[in-house]
Amino acid sequence: MSLHHDFLDYRKLTLMSIQQSQSLFSKTVAITIAAASFVISAPTFAQSHSTSSPKPTTSTTQPTTAGTIVDVASANPSFKTLVAALKAADLVDTLSAKGPFTVFAPTDAAFAALPKGTLEKLLKPENKATLQKILTYHVVPGAVTSKAIKSGQVKTVEGSPVKVKVNQGTVTVDQAKVTKADVKASNGVIHVIDKVLLPPGLKL
Repeated sequence: MSLHHDFLDYRKLTLMSIQQSQSLFSKTVAITIAAASFVISAPTFAQSHSTSSPKPTTSTTQPTTAGTIVDVASANPSFKTLVAALKAADLVDTLSAKGPFTVFAPTDAAFAALPKGTLEKLLKPENKATLQKILTYHVVPGAVTSKAIKSGQVKTVEGSPVKVKVNQGTVTVDQAKVTKADVKASNGVIHVIDKVLLPPGLKL
């Protein structure tokens, strides 16, 4: 009886060992297959990911355009008197038009250098025609940059010519000196001058 009992126990142990080995082998095979599947699918994922990722967009900035001659003058603190004069003379729309124009623009200091009481007199409604004559004497048809300016007589919008002189890089218009050239506008160019120009024969 003892030998028979021991033999049965041995068979049970052997069967359990075989079953455990088979189970372990099955798990090992499953893990191996899973790992192989991951290795195979990984490049596919990488390729899919790189293909589907959006390309960066490049932003384009629009070039800024300068305003009209009146806009540029209005934005410059040195031209407050000039802008006020243009409004009083009803020339804002004219110098806001397509043009192009070249404006020899006197600064506030240039207007302040006029004889005492002259500016106040010119800004009065009854002197509008005189003010228009003075201001249009500062305007030349076309956009004439500093590189294109040459010595000689240049006809103004007012009708009378101004005398332009170029000497070793210095530009004078009648008795005024250009202190800053080529201030660009959408409808022309501004050259800053240090004196107010007066048409020939004009009496203030």
